[in-house]
Parts: sequence; C-alpha cells; structure tokens
Amino acid sequence: MEIRKSGSEACLEPTGRIDMSNSHILKEKLLELYNEGFTVITVDFSQVNGIDSSGLGKLLLFQKKLKEKDGELIVKHVKSEYIRKMFEMIHLDKVIRIINE
Repeated sequence: MEIRKSGSEACLEPTGRIDMSNSHILKEKLLELYNEGFTVITVDFSQVNGIDSSGLGKLLLFQKKLKEKDGELIVKHVKSEYIRKMFEMIHLDKVIRIINE
C-alpha cells in the first residue's frame, strides 16, 4: 500500500480487495497517519476491486475520528461499479466525500 504525504494531507493507495483478511492493514496505515497529525486523508480506490463490511467499517471509523479533529476522510477514483453501488446502498456517499474525477 503506497502512501503519499504533502503538508497536512496524506493519500493511501490500497490495491486489490479490502476484506476481513487485510482490512487491519488499512486500519493500521490510517491510524499511523492519524497519529502523525494528518487531518485530511484520501484513500485512492483506483486499484481496489472489492470491499466488504470490515473494510467499510474501517473507513467509517476514521471518518468519525478525523471529523472530531475538524479533518476529513476522502475516497477518490472508485472505478468498480460494485463498490460504487455498495457505497450508495449503505449511504456511505452521504458520510464520506467521494470524488470520481
């Protein structure tokens, strides 16, 4: 998982599927960035082809943590139609800003 940092912002670039077997890695990386003081964290989904409830839970957890620090979690480049529909179905797009440029 690649991480890019710039000022008060950081970007994570996970690959493949985010599920119960590896969502703890996403959580660890998000926690590291959070503890380093980053207030805006972007998760680039351009290389992600699936996500389950454990991955979604990690995203929601960190959106809440960052919001408490007046920060924000942003998801960008969701290419998978399945992931896009899942985000809409659980209204994740109402809680986390999703950018598809």
